[in-house]
Amino acid sequence: MTPSFEALQSQLKQLPGVGYRSAERMAIRLLLEKPESSKALIEALSRARENVTSCEVCGTICEAGECEICADERRTASGQVCVVEHVSDLLSLEKSGAYGGSYHVLHGKLSPINGIGPDELNIDALMRRVAAGSISELILALPNDIEGEATCHYLIDLLEPHGVKVTRIGFGLPSGGSVLYADAVTLKSALDARQSF
Repeated sequence: MTPSFEALQSQLKQLPGVGYRSAERMAIRLLLEKPESSKALIEALSRARENVTSCEVCGTICEAGECEICADERRTASGQVCVVEHVSDLLSLEKSGAYGGSYHVLHGKLSPINGIGPDELNIDALMRRVAAGSISELILALPNDIEGEATCHYLIDLLEPHGVKVTRIGFGLPSGGSVLYADAVTLKSALDARQSF
């Protein structure tokens, strides 16, 4: 392999979910099999790098100071804000159509072992939104793992003096899922989040 090919493969391998073989296949496709697609990819990447930024309000991606969701008064009128870990979580919720309020992206979760504290997350912007008084409910849609739980507890403690209603999404068995194949954490979450009929 050439140094240029190896450099490209190395950069592709740094993308989330891309391993050595996938990076190798992508590099070969871009350079040899479909070289015309590499030019379009470079242009799209350059254009996105110049135009895409973080929303000043919620932290998601946008091409102006404020994203479409934060600019939509119908979405912000309810005062509900769903707090998510990553932009990809916001996109999943949007695709589901299950939620019609606004969002706040933390860009991670507390993980002292990995050196991620409150200052590395988008918490200050959230607290500014809370202080502005336009939030009636914060829905914590963070992962059901140790770091997600720690982040939820940190936010609950931080928000308590502000009198904002804080809720957490339910966890448990997926629709069509079976108790037989569920792990212990999922079963506990399903039992804890039970509702009466």
